Amino acid sequence: MSFPSRKAIFAAFLSLSAFALPARAGEFTAAQKSEIESIVHSYLLDHPEVLRDVANALEKKQQQEETALRHQAIEQNKDALFHSSFDGVVGNPNGKVTLVEFFDYNCGYCKRALGDLENLIKAEPDLRVVLADFPVLGPDSVEASRVAAAVRKQISGAKFFDYHQKLLMTRGHVGKEQALAVAQGMGLDMARVQKDMKDPSVHAGLAQTMKVADALGLNGTPSYVIGDEAIVGAVGYDQLKSRVDSMAKCGKTTC
Repeated sequence: MSFPSRKAIFAAFLSLSAFALPARAGEFTAAQKSEIESIVHSYLLDHPEVLRDVANALEKKQQQEETALRHQAIEQNKDALFHSSFDGVVGNPNGKVTLVEFFDYNCGYCKRALGDLENLIKAEPDLRVVLADFPVLGPDSVEASRVAAAVRKQISGAKFFDYHQKLLMTRGHVGKEQALAVAQGMGLDMARVQKDMKDPSVHAGLAQTMKVADALGLNGTPSYVIGDEAIVGAVGYDQLKSRVDSMAKCGKTTC
C-alpha cells in the first residue's frame, strides 16, 4: 500500500480537527482549545496509522464521486460515444456488446494493448468495437487522426482495422507522412484521402471526441468505455474480457 500524499495527510488532519472542535467551539476558552489541539497532535504522533486510514477513506470517497460523475457523463453522451458516424467500428458491427477505445496513434501503451483488442475480437463474436481517435500527444497525432478519418471514408470494418493496426504499429513517431504511407501501401485513392482530410466533418468529429473525453474526465490513452463504466489505462485482456462477458450475460460490467 502506498504511503498517503502530504495533501491527503493534511486533509486527514483537518478532518480530525473538525471532529475535535464541534460547531460550538467558540464556547471553549483559548486554553481549552490549545489543550484539545495538543491532545489531537499527541494522538496522531502516537497513532500515525490513523492518517493513513483517513487518507484511504478520502481517496475511496473521491473515487466513488468520480465514478458517479462518469456514469452520468456516459449517459448524457451515449449517442456520441456508441453511435458516432465519425469513429471507426470493427469487430461485429451488429454486436450486442459495445466496447469503446480512446486511443492515440503515438501512444506506446495503445500499441501494447492492440493485442488485447485483437484477441477480444477473435474470442467474442458478438463484440462491437468503436475506435475513438483521441490525439492527445501533439500535432502529429492530430494529423495522423485526420488521415485515418479520411481513410474511413473509403474503407471500413476489417479493412479499416487492418489500416488501424498497421498505422498503430508503425515504428517511431507517427504523423501525417506515416499515415499517408500506410494508406498508399494499401492501394487507397490518395487524391481522395488528401481531399477528405479537409472535409469539415473530420474537424467536427475530432472536436466531438475531445468534448466527450473531457466530459468523462479522460486524460490519457488507452481509455475504454463499456456499459456505464469508464476504464482508464491499459488494464489488460483479462479485465476487458471479464467486463465484456458480464455485459453479454447480465447487461452490466459486473454481474
